[in-house]
Amino acid sequence: MSRLYDTVEPSVVDEQMLLQAVEEQGPKGEAGKIAKREGLDFADVTSLRLDFKNILKIDNLDQFKSLVKLQLDNNIIERIEGLSSLIHLEWLDLSFNNIECIEGLDKLTKLRDVTLYNNRITQLENMDSLTQLHVFSAGNNKLERLENIAYLRRFKNLNSLNLDGNPFCQNPGYKPFAISHLPALVYLDYRLVDEQMREAANEYNNNRYSVEAMMQDEAAALKKQEEIAKKEADFQHHKEAYVEGLDGSYLFDAMFNEDTEAPKLLKLPGVDELMTLFKSRFTSICQEIAKYGLTEHKRRQEEINSFFSCIEEAISINKQACVECIENFENYKRKEFLDINNLVDSTVIEKKIGEINNEITAMWTALMGYEMQLVDQLEDTIRDFERNFADMVTTFVEQVQGFITQCRELENAHNEKLSDIAVVTLEKYMKNELEEELPEELRNIFVDKDTLMNSVSASHDGHLLKIDNKEDEIVTKANSAMQTLIERIHREEIQRNRSRVSEINRLIDHYKEELDNIDPGSI
Repeated sequence: MSRLYDTVEPSVVDEQMLLQAVEEQGPKGEAGKIAKREGLDFADVTSLRLDFKNILKIDNLDQFKSLVKLQLDNNIIERIEGLSSLIHLEWLDLSFNNIECIEGLDKLTKLRDVTLYNNRITQLENMDSLTQLHVFSAGNNKLERLENIAYLRRFKNLNSLNLDGNPFCQNPGYKPFAISHLPALVYLDYRLVDEQMREAANEYNNNRYSVEAMMQDEAAALKKQEEIAKKEADFQHHKEAYVEGLDGSYLFDAMFNEDTEAPKLLKLPGVDELMTLFKSRFTSICQEIAKYGLTEHKRRQEEINSFFSCIEEAISINKQACVECIENFENYKRKEFLDINNLVDSTVIEKKIGEINNEITAMWTALMGYEMQLVDQLEDTIRDFERNFADMVTTFVEQVQGFITQCRELENAHNEKLSDIAVVTLEKYMKNELEEELPEELRNIFVDKDTLMNSVSASHDGHLLKIDNKEDEIVTKANSAMQTLIERIHREEIQRNRSRVSEINRLIDHYKEELDNIDPGSI
């Protein structure tokens, strides 16, 4: 589409343009003068119009943190970009531009109304995060395939849609396809969708059956997504309990996946049955570790929650006592200031001021006393928690180490049986007593007993290393997390205490300054 300003040099969205736009669209008259005098804060702007400015690239909008409505229509914008910080945006107009691809909207999850009318878009895509979308206009673009409409089914709140002017609108099945595939539509191309239109659409070209098939596909896809989400949530839960990868055969599989000797040794006669039993018992122990880990994680979390609840309660009770102390002083001060206002004798006034000053000092002593009581109380609580939590972590680690020892014993027992099978097989091989011919991989290590046993030993050492590494990982994570938590608790308590002491001193300074500036005639 030709525009009168196509020959004009493209504009840049700079500070001057934004300032001018905000001033033009801001309050007028005296309110406008005040706003201009006090300075315009882009962070407070909720609506911004940047239309007909020959803008080529969207830029410099990061400061508009509160923006709800943005108008960028009738420019020469080629890409949707520079909008990711506008997380409160609900209304976006990018019509009459040169946009070819829908992109850059991932962070704008509050968008309800999006207009992309009269651009060069060939596909509806990259809008999955716009779950609040109610109104969408992409008319006069280059959409050719009706399948683009099916993409819009994910927007369950979409009730107003304009696609008029796209190539697929020439298809007689366009409106029936749109209506039957988007059951929540109220308006299509600015026309009300009534029941008669919907029934006709469902019958047209057997669209009803394609919709049913699509709904089945969507249900299957949703189920798969839910399964993936559950799997990720379960993994995260196990990770927080330091037992990720132990609720199945993952550790066992890892032992053999990186074992270059295992594929050879697994071809020994009778090893298949041995492996099946080994895997079953090993996996069972791993699952016990995972189950125990989740149980202990829950106990530790309950202990943490109980601790912080006690801390909050102690702080709240102490705060209430301080508030009462300050309120009592405020009442006293108000009465004494009124009394001073009625006095004329300077000696009596000075005496009163001295008494008030003594009360301020007494209040400081009382408030600092409350703070010291709280510090002592919190120190005891933290010390008890630290001891209890350390005991819980120690118990967890020791129990896990016990399980891991069982895994090692299983590996040792398996290795002994494997070694026996290997030696017996080697002896038969040397005497040509084997009923079946050995695979080539085995023949390569059946040179002599030392070569064979080196292969068995290398496999065994690799398995033990995997087991040891898993044990170290669990122990390190548990102890490190405990240390981090304890350090954070102590750090936050120190910061709280310093902040509270500073707050008390500022309050006392305020009261003393107020007393120093007292003017009996002005009270």
